[in-house]
Amino acid sequence: MRSFTNRQLFQKFLAPTSDSPLALEIVKAKGIYLYDKEGKSYIDLISGIAVSNVGHRNKKIISAIKKQLDLYMHLMVYGEYIQSPQVLLAQALVNSTKIPSLNQVYFTNSGTEAVEGAMKLAKRYTGRTNFISCINAYHGSTQGALSLAGDENFKNSFRPLLPNITHIHYGCEEDLVHINNKTAAIIIEIIGGESGVRKASKSYFKSLRKRCDETGTLLIIDEIQTGFGRTGTFWAYEEMEIVPDVLLTAKGMGGGMPIGAFIANKNLMKSLSFDPVLGHITTFGGHPVNCAASLATLNYIIDENLMEKVPSKSQLFKDLLIHPMIKEVRAAGLMIAVEFENFEIIQKIIANCLKSGLITDWFLFCNNSLRIAPPLIITKKEIKIACKIILQAINEVEKEIKS
Repeated sequence: MRSFTNRQLFQKFLAPTSDSPLALEIVKAKGIYLYDKEGKSYIDLISGIAVSNVGHRNKKIISAIKKQLDLYMHLMVYGEYIQSPQVLLAQALVNSTKIPSLNQVYFTNSGTEAVEGAMKLAKRYTGRTNFISCINAYHGSTQGALSLAGDENFKNSFRPLLPNITHIHYGCEEDLVHINNKTAAIIIEIIGGESGVRKASKSYFKSLRKRCDETGTLLIIDEIQTGFGRTGTFWAYEEMEIVPDVLLTAKGMGGGMPIGAFIANKNLMKSLSFDPVLGHITTFGGHPVNCAASLATLNYIIDENLMEKVPSKSQLFKDLLIHPMIKEVRAAGLMIAVEFENFEIIQKIIANCLKSGLITDWFLFCNNSLRIAPPLIITKKEIKIACKIILQAINEVEKEIKS
């Protein structure tokens, strides 16, 4: 039988998601670094897209995983057996919200599944079918979550999608009039992620909360990308001083393991348990190994005071990333967008950074901005090294343009 290299296997057997993948062959990861088969190191400045908040192969997370592996793995996870990793994580998540009404957790495998579950919950509880989301918002790629996406090009090839979805402008109080007594829920990010780190005002979110109360609409806050300390508080909604009806989380939640959740009041949650019974089920959501990893991640973020250090690290990026080609730097903690003239420039900068051992990216609905979302454990010395590489990459692109 013919022997294939990993690269050949990648090209032959893995379904593509783009026509030009990076195709880096990574054999090891630790802290903020990835290593290829030649031993070259790469600074991971995107954390697997805001996933590895506590760094790659964090010792505390690995220890928790190994401990759970010695006890049991999959049993049955949708609410029939009492499993220590699930109940302890659920308690910790509820406590982290500091909101008494957010008192029950439904575990999923991913962020998009958390969105799907929350949509079903909103329909079932309110008896309504209309949803609102924002233009240039992204909430996942499954069909319900994709229906909420606020970019037509991203979803046109997959129609028909769910009906009764209205898109409004993020941060525009005048658009809140579209929330009415037919709206089951509005799903919104505190910080616009794939739109390129966009931040609305506290007064906007307070007006949004008021409008939802007036119309009996559920307020679903999507913190899939912002949760677990990325913006400098454990949850980004804390800064806005509002209370969500449903809170969504995933990405940084698992320390590198796949897990998500939606969190709501028990009076809402019980509506999924009857008429029909098992109104929402999952085979692997809340897998005990993933829950153990998530609990260790949550505790590590708090015990190591990672959130307290986020604002100064964010400011250091802003202070260092100064260049005539940079049009704007937008930051919400360690969720940063560096804006340039166009996507062509971004592509060249990303390529130059990669050559110099740094991985960065662009935003799905804002492709003229460079994505920076490093592990929260990144040091200020490492930030200086990363920014030096980025600025050198920009200089190379500038020379190319001028020549």
